[in-house]
Amino acid sequence: MVPGVLLISHGSRDQAWVSMVDEAVSHLTLREELPVAVAFLELVEGRLIQDGIDTLEHAGVTDIIVIPLFVSSGSTHVDEIEYALGAKPVPERETDLAPFRVATKVHYGYPVDDDPDIAQMLWDKLRELSQHPGREMVLLVGHGSRHDGFRQRWEQGISSLAARVREISGLAAADYGLLNPDSVRSRVEHWQEQGYDVLVAPLFLSEGYFTKVVIPQRLEGLDYAYSGQTLLPHPLLPRWIQRQVEAALQRLESQE
Repeated sequence: MVPGVLLISHGSRDQAWVSMVDEAVSHLTLREELPVAVAFLELVEGRLIQDGIDTLEHAGVTDIIVIPLFVSSGSTHVDEIEYALGAKPVPERETDLAPFRVATKVHYGYPVDDDPDIAQMLWDKLRELSQHPGREMVLLVGHGSRHDGFRQRWEQGISSLAARVREISGLAAADYGLLNPDSVRSRVEHWQEQGYDVLVAPLFLSEGYFTKVVIPQRLEGLDYAYSGQTLLPHPLLPRWIQRQVEAALQRLESQE
C-alpha cells in the first residue's frame, strides 16, 4: 500500500482565496513520504480534481485519502465529488459532474461539520467583538441548502457547532441561520427581541461574495456585530486536516 492525500476545496478565481488553502496545507506535518495534492472543484485551471488524481497516481500512490475541505456534509458538492470519485455508486442528487479517471482506491473523508477545532477557530475570529458575554449570543451563518436531506445535514452540523462555540466562549446563547432557505434576518430579529446583543459569525472557508455582500445585505438596518472573518487563515485548520489524514491512515493500516 502506498497512500497519498488529495485535499479538495471548491476553488475561486481569486488567487488570494487559493493561496490561503495552499498556505494551510503547507503547515501540515505529515509523514515525510506521504504525497499530498491540493485540488479544486472548479475555477482553478491546471489544479482541478482530475489533475490532483493524476499527480498522485503518477507518484505511485495506490490508495488516495480524500479530505473534502467543505464546511458541511449538507453540501451537494460533497455528495457529487464522492460519487464522481467512485466512492459511492450513485449521487443523492442529480449532478453534471462526470466521473473522474481513477485507477487507485479512494478513501473519502469528512467535511468540517461540528468539529471542536472548528468551533475554536470561529470563536477566535469572533472574540474581539464580545463586550458583555452575559447578554450576548452568537449566530453562525452558513450557506445551507434547499434540497431535502442536504438541508437537514446542514442544520444538524451547524446547530451542534453553534452549541460548541457557546460552550467555549461562555456567551449566553447560540443559534444559527442559513442563507438557503433564508432564515438569517429572522433569527437575528428573534434574539434581539429577547434582549440579546447578537454577534454574527460566517461559517465559510474564505472571504468572498457571500461574506462581504450577501450576509450584510440580508441584515441591512439591523443592529448586530459582524467581523466578516472566515475560517481561513487560522493555525488550527492544518491540525484539523492532519487529524483527518492520520485517522484514515490508521484505518488503512489496520486493514492490511
